Amino acid sequence: MLEIVSRSDATEPASTDDPISAGHNGGPPLEDEHTPEWGHGGIGNYFYWKAAHRAAWKNPSPGIVAFRIKKAERLGLTYEEYTLEILERGRHLQVEDVERIAEIKRARAARACNHQS
Repeated sequence: MLEIVSRSDATEPASTDDPISAGHNGGPPLEDEHTPEWGHGGIGNYFYWKAAHRAAWKNPSPGIVAFRIKKAERLGLTYEEYTLEILERGRHLQVEDVERIAEIKRARAARACNHQS
């Protein structure tokens, strides 16, 4: 069934209280601006860093993952914490690295407190 709408109904403004400036399409305000995934600054090396992050975290062999999990459990760390130490500082933590391990655990506790707040 075809419904006929009169021309006067279709062009009638919604409200005369809100003056619309020239060049405005009458749509909603753009309060939630789109933010690109690299932020408001320039792109810079964003995609190089993204590729490096993917290569570091997504492609380790099963043997390396098992080794890191075993070492992390022995030290009381998570796989992510142990792997970050290797990637950031270039060294495998040992049982003798008590001070650094305690620092990592304190940072974990601080993150947990911040997420609960």
